[in-house]
Amino acid sequence: MMGPDGRVVMRHRSQVWHLARGRAGNRARALESPGTDVAATAIMASKKRWSQHVTEHSHALDLEPAVFKKRTPKEIARSLKRSAERSTHRKSSPFHSAMSMLTFYINRAGRHLGAGRRQVLTQAKQELRVLFGREPHRS
Repeated sequence: MMGPDGRVVMRHRSQVWHLARGRAGNRARALESPGTDVAATAIMASKKRWSQHVTEHSHALDLEPAVFKKRTPKEIARSLKRSAERSTHRKSSPFHSAMSMLTFYINRAGRHLGAGRRQVLTQAKQELRVLFGREPHRS
C-alpha cells in the first residue's frame, strides 16, 4: 500500500513500516503482495545492506584510493596509519580507527576474499600494531 509521501506503508501488529521505493526496489512490490510476512521482510530490508551503506557513506577515515589492494602488508599499514592520523572525522585514537577499518574490510569481504589476500591483510594488522608501537598480537 502506498502512503501519501510515495513510500510503501505496511501495517503489521499495529506498527507502520516505511521503505523508500527507490531503495527497496523489488522488495517493496513483494511486500505489497498478500501473504508476505511484512514484519520479517521489513526488518531484513533495513538490516541487509548496512555494511554497504557504511562503506559508501562513512566518513570515519579518508582512505587513499585502493588502499586494500596494495601488494604488501607494510604499504597497507602505512597508508592506513597516514589516513588515520590525518583524519578529522575519527572518534577514537588513530590506531583504533585504522585497525577498525582494516577489520571491517576483512569481515565485509568474507568468503569472497582469497586465502592469499586474507593473509596479506592479516599481516597488515600486525604491521599496523608495530607502526603504532603496540604489542604484536600472538597467533
